[in-house]
Amino acid sequence: MNENYLRLIDANLNRLREGIRVVEDIFRYVYNDKQTAIKLKELRHLSRLENYIELLETRDVKNDVLRSSIKSEQNRGDLYSILIANFKRAQESSRVLEEFTKLTSIKDSENFKYIRYELYNLEIVLTKITSNSK
Repeated sequence: MNENYLRLIDANLNRLREGIRVVEDIFRYVYNDKQTAIKLKELRHLSRLENYIELLETRDVKNDVLRSSIKSEQNRGDLYSILIANFKRAQESSRVLEEFTKLTSIKDSENFKYIRYELYNLEIVLTKITSNSK
């Protein structure tokens, strides 16, 4: 696979797992919600590909043209805004992964599609729970 595609996949795998981890930790440590934290942990552990070393070799953080944060990424007003931002980050990344893994593995693509839809469903339920945190 093209090195730039691998770099894109690596970045989105990281973004996906990071976004899920933030939401997972909110439900683990802030809400003490074991069931939700376990579900999110399971999704995070599904967010992997077998070619880790190959992906890692393409990582080029130093030359990332959008490495700097934009204003909206630097501002979070409350727990709710952190939750929404990280759900969106994870959903968007899972969509990118779903599309790009179609180039090599329908099974991987379907896995990321599953993760994306699970995140959509969790977002509906969990943002209702946390909306009083605004």
